[in-house]
Amino acid sequence: MPQLGVNIDHIASVRQARYKGQNPDLVGAEPDPVLAAHEAELGGADGITVHLREDRRHICDRDLELLRRLVRVKLNLEMAATDEMVAIACRLRPHTAMLVPEGRMEVTTEGGLDVVGQLARLKGVVARLRSAGLIVSAFIDADERQIKACAEAGFDVCEIHTGPFAGAFLKAGGDFRRAHLREELGKVADAGEWVLDAGLRFNAGHALNYANVAPIASLPDISELHIGHAIISRAVFIGLRNAVREMKQAMSQSPTSQII
Repeated sequence: MPQLGVNIDHIASVRQARYKGQNPDLVGAEPDPVLAAHEAELGGADGITVHLREDRRHICDRDLELLRRLVRVKLNLEMAATDEMVAIACRLRPHTAMLVPEGRMEVTTEGGLDVVGQLARLKGVVARLRSAGLIVSAFIDADERQIKACAEAGFDVCEIHTGPFAGAFLKAGGDFRRAHLREELGKVADAGEWVLDAGLRFNAGHALNYANVAPIASLPDISELHIGHAIISRAVFIGLRNAVREMKQAMSQSPTSQII
């Protein structure tokens, strides 16, 4: 079974809904992402993921600095490939830096990083991050050209974007007799094979939830899944520790035989 990295950005989103425009270091501002990371660890999270955005819309510098000091499992920093973010990552040295595209108006990251179109620049970014001792990952679509470019750029990991699979799962009601759902799962599976053939680590994430996670978690030699929104949503009702435990249980389930 792959490891589970829990994205806690939405804990900070709830905080910012109350304290928008105020100093995020304000004493008593809650909920605190640092406490959320601790709860996720107690629930069995293998890693904690946060995205420090250019506009600091949820996670802020204070959060990242405290998390780096206090998280006892892997800390994965999602980041744009900007000079500012590279400098922060090289200074704080999270375990993994995952390069993602970033748009000011998007609610969450939509679509994979275009490594092919930025290959020369990304080679330099990856080299700087690796020289600081970080494992460097790219969040990309299930596209063989992008995977080959990741290998050329020096990435250690490819995280395959599972949003199209999740959308097809919802549209099909999880019925793998629907050809479009089988096709989307097949695209992720094929991408995983290409990643492994390139000598890189195969991770996946985006829009995974308790209903659709098992088929992705069962793909051969997949290392990690990064999941946030579904876990934080479930935590509203049962607490974060239990929500993480339930996700790990869902990941361990055998996928439906209808996939075959």
